[in-house]
Amino acid sequence: MRFASDMLNHHPMIVPETLYWSSPLPQFYPIGHFSSIPPLPINKQFKPNRSLIDFLSGRHLLRDELPFPLYELHTHYVNGYLQIEPGIQTINGKVTCMRCGSHRSLPTFSCARCQSPNCQYCRNCIIMGKVTFCSPLYSSNYKQKREETITLQWHGKLSEGQKEASNAVIRAIQTNQSVLIWAVCGSGKTEVLFHGLAHALSEHKSVCIATPRTDVVLELVPRLENVFPGLTISPLYGGHSVPSSSFVISTTHQLIRYKEYFDVMVIDEVDAFPYNIDSSLQHHVEKARKRSSSLIYLTATPSEVFLKQENLKVVRIPSRYHGSPLPVPTFKWVGNWRKKIDRGKLPQILIDWITRQLGAEKPILFFLPSIKMTEKVKSVFDSHQLSCEFVHSEDEDRAEKVLQFRRKEIPILLSSTILERGITIENVAVAVLGAEDDVFTESALVQIAGRAGRSASFPEGDVSLFHYGKTNAMIAAGRHIRKMNQEAKAKGWLK
Repeated sequence: MRFASDMLNHHPMIVPETLYWSSPLPQFYPIGHFSSIPPLPINKQFKPNRSLIDFLSGRHLLRDELPFPLYELHTHYVNGYLQIEPGIQTINGKVTCMRCGSHRSLPTFSCARCQSPNCQYCRNCIIMGKVTFCSPLYSSNYKQKREETITLQWHGKLSEGQKEASNAVIRAIQTNQSVLIWAVCGSGKTEVLFHGLAHALSEHKSVCIATPRTDVVLELVPRLENVFPGLTISPLYGGHSVPSSSFVISTTHQLIRYKEYFDVMVIDEVDAFPYNIDSSLQHHVEKARKRSSSLIYLTATPSEVFLKQENLKVVRIPSRYHGSPLPVPTFKWVGNWRKKIDRGKLPQILIDWITRQLGAEKPILFFLPSIKMTEKVKSVFDSHQLSCEFVHSEDEDRAEKVLQFRRKEIPILLSSTILERGITIENVAVAVLGAEDDVFTESALVQIAGRAGRSASFPEGDVSLFHYGKTNAMIAAGRHIRKMNQEAKAKGWLK
């Protein structure tokens, strides 16, 4: 879009070309031409469109993402209820996408909208909509007060470790500080948040729980709706990105559409792919939260680099809520298992282990190093009359298969690393075939082992790593889990 500069009550402003009717016509430029577009003061005599304000509040959106006519957007802009900025600007000498923060991948193209043969666009975030040198980004920090009664209806009892972490979360929210809750798998990290969230919501603070995967969003929403009855919670993920409340549970990708909105930002599984390696996702988080806000990290496996951050308070929960120790994985050598799979065979030690688990009526969660291998092993299992299904990141039926596995309709579920986090199956036995593969890092193996023994009814669980040679990651994962058990025992938190 192209705009012209103008004045309104002695304040500089910009006007879209299609809304300019005065004569003579001024010079119009792509919005990226304007290095500074200061916000206009709020006109308290103007009555804003509540639907528009609710839709845009705290968000950072392209014109094409707004279901409102341009003249209405402009009217709210000139009355101070929304702000406009260029999609691409030069910041400190660097051409920058103002939505995703990228300095790279900003090629040029011939643009019909601004009539420039060299309009730049951002290739880095194009999957979320095309940001160009002539794209206006709309945002609004005007927040209409919502009157919702906040009631925490949870009658569970926190363990000693959970209490310590819960108090740390409350303090971080009260003081707008950062805290890392380093809690073992199955320790009840979500429950640790309950009292802090109740405090934040009672103070009318906006809250976001961000997670790397859609699966976790879909699991968390009903859990939190149950403990905060009557509260509107907005789930945001690919294909579902229309918010309706100030309590959002979102994939980290969707935070690209927010700007300086959240008072409380919770990052679940901060070490998980792709958040741990994608600086643009980390930029989304920083852009989405207010400059003065609390930041709460949750994970069982923080990286060494992450732990070295300055002024990061760390609270550890080395035990599970039920007080039983974490299952320690056992290593089982299976020789050249890939060659056997290629021949349609299974190692005998693996057959014996599967037979033993099925005889004990335990569901088996079976991890493999790649999507291709899950499909290949499924075929071999079928030929051995071992009833199973497989899931991976590209499987559209993944959610339904996991549900069937949870209901014990599927005895064996083969998986890529997609299920290493965020899944709880009662009394499950866990196996990894090809644990020596590079994809099975220390953190991945700790998370995988953390699928077993999560239930108070079945606190013990078999975790077996079938391998063709031990790796440093396997040894480190075993050491990590034993160290947490030792720490929990020293604190007197184990039964």
